[in-house]
Amino acid sequence: MIRVLLADDEAMIRAGVSAILASDPSIEVVAEASNGREAVDLARLHRPDVVLLDIRMPVMDGLQAVSEIRRVTPSVAVIVLTTFGEDEHIARAIDGGASGFLLKTGDPRDLIAGVRAVADGGAYLAPLVARRIITLFATGTSGGDIARGADARRQVSVLTDRERDVLRLVGSGLSNAEIGAELYIVEGTVKAHVSKILSRLGLGNRVQAALLAHAAGLS
Repeated sequence: MIRVLLADDEAMIRAGVSAILASDPSIEVVAEASNGREAVDLARLHRPDVVLLDIRMPVMDGLQAVSEIRRVTPSVAVIVLTTFGEDEHIARAIDGGASGFLLKTGDPRDLIAGVRAVADGGAYLAPLVARRIITLFATGTSGGDIARGADARRQVSVLTDRERDVLRLVGSGLSNAEIGAELYIVEGTVKAHVSKILSRLGLGNRVQAALLAHAAGLS
């Protein structure tokens, strides 16, 4: 079972997301939070596989909660639930360690796909969110250390051919298991490659790696 903690201050949103997740028998919502502080406390208590986290919440907002959850429970993956018009928050959420971004108004299939992807060690950007994030970084309108265009290509040139293959597939949103199947290597080897890629490129998480792969034209 994939154990999920859902955090949103709107009860109707929580009910809707829970109903969608309940349609997949391999996903279980183990707890719900109505603010960021409660989300951090419940993440520490339940140790879920995935936290679905709204950005705008009382007591502690989602951006603070992303960083705090990743600090106190580093094995827990966080997906940020966002809406159009919240572009200024994306870079902060990525820097805080978010593994995925989903639109609240998006396709329900993206929700399940996203939870499955990050639970399996991958990163997930809903298609519309991915295009917006890539545009932001490509035009230099958002922060972070992600290189752009020619700079990105120079940055990834330090990688081995195998590491570039892994980075390309990370940019395509594949999980470690899927990358292993694609490249005919075991999942543990994929994890080792990903860790080395992040270290060599000075990146903090897979979302940053995926953005770099896009900027470099690898995926």
